[in-house]
Amino acid sequence: MKTAIVIGSGAGGAMAAKELAGHFRLTILEEGAEFKPFGFNADRLAGFRKTGLYLDERMITALFPAMRVQKSSSKMILVHGRCTGGTTTLATGSAKRCDEGLVKLGINLDEEFEELSREIPLSTEHQKYWNDTTKALFEACRQLGFDPAVTAKLIDFDRCVQCGHCVLGCPTGAKWDSRSLLEKSISAGATLTTNCRVTGLGIDHSDGTVHTVYAKENGKKTAYSADLVILAAGGLGTPVILENSGISCETTLFVDPVLCVAAEYKGAGQDKFISMPFLMQREGYMLSPYIDYLSYFFNKSWRIPSGDLLSMMIKLSDSGFGASREKKPEKDLTTTDKERLKAGVADCKAILAKMGVDEKDMFLGTLNAGHPGGMLPLTTEEAESFHNPRLPENLYIADATILPESMGNPPIWTIMAVAKRVAKICMGM
Repeated sequence: MKTAIVIGSGAGGAMAAKELAGHFRLTILEEGAEFKPFGFNADRLAGFRKTGLYLDERMITALFPAMRVQKSSSKMILVHGRCTGGTTTLATGSAKRCDEGLVKLGINLDEEFEELSREIPLSTEHQKYWNDTTKALFEACRQLGFDPAVTAKLIDFDRCVQCGHCVLGCPTGAKWDSRSLLEKSISAGATLTTNCRVTGLGIDHSDGTVHTVYAKENGKKTAYSADLVILAAGGLGTPVILENSGISCETTLFVDPVLCVAAEYKGAGQDKFISMPFLMQREGYMLSPYIDYLSYFFNKSWRIPSGDLLSMMIKLSDSGFGASREKKPEKDLTTTDKERLKAGVADCKAILAKMGVDEKDMFLGTLNAGHPGGMLPLTTEEAESFHNPRLPENLYIADATILPESMGNPPIWTIMAVAKRVAKICMGM
């Protein structure tokens, strides 16, 4: 049996591993440790906000090691998961097909999306549990002509306790994350190694293959070899590994920036409900109800009880101008990005005004982002192979790095479909 290594255990890595397990002697390498949900009482920690203790968003990693926070060269906050399950453990559990950019290249993933629908149940049952505030928000958005649509969720609502902490790690296991795929891979014979940070790839230029995967495992240098290597370390991690290995990427990083517009709204109860219960698609961005915990802890304007926060999120489909670097990512908003963000703010203010909030009582959150990708985007020439000619012949990428454009939407469902296709190609090698 041939050997394979999958680097990363998030949506792309875990799905690729699940598909390959049993067909290859498989090793999964994960930089982080075993995931554990946020173990502190968020409301009690919020009591320290006025002391000035929370100075920098990167401090959250000390309390919640699974959440990695970086700042770009322009001070934009970039968030991703560093643990088993990757960023899926910190996501809102939203599932949406967003493959328009791939379709433009001639890529049809209908088969993969159909497989996903059979393997991982989606549900909109949460609508029957909506509180009065969520119902009123939905109706306000409908009256404004924003065409809100109930979000399909990767959540078992028989087990959901409505704690509102989807993005801090589901305490009951009701929210799906890619650790379930890892369990299937391990059951099929795969080996999972945690606390293993891949630093680079050794390439044999005589035959154009990767011969070694270099890593630091619990701080000690180690090396692995395999017949096949699938790189899925995320939109910030994968480009760094490639460039450390002498494989150049493009400066086309997108990150799906998020900005919230909020207000005090007594008894809103938005903090005790799932994030993003419905979505609205606008030109270049998406809107949804969402409480941003980075803003809640680190933005002075948000120092009110979480139960009295009413917040709308703008998720931007940003221009692909930027780069992931080992020490500090390079990313800023373009003029077009800023114009779209301004339009999104105006939409959110209109929604809050429809809810009876005075504009002078509205405030912005902290600009942050958590969906990086696009630094080695697929082209029409790679629509069948899913393999950039810069890559060694036995190296494939199965994460958002190969997506051609920002989706400005929940990416997990699409990344998993891409990873399925990559795995199928690899099994046919």
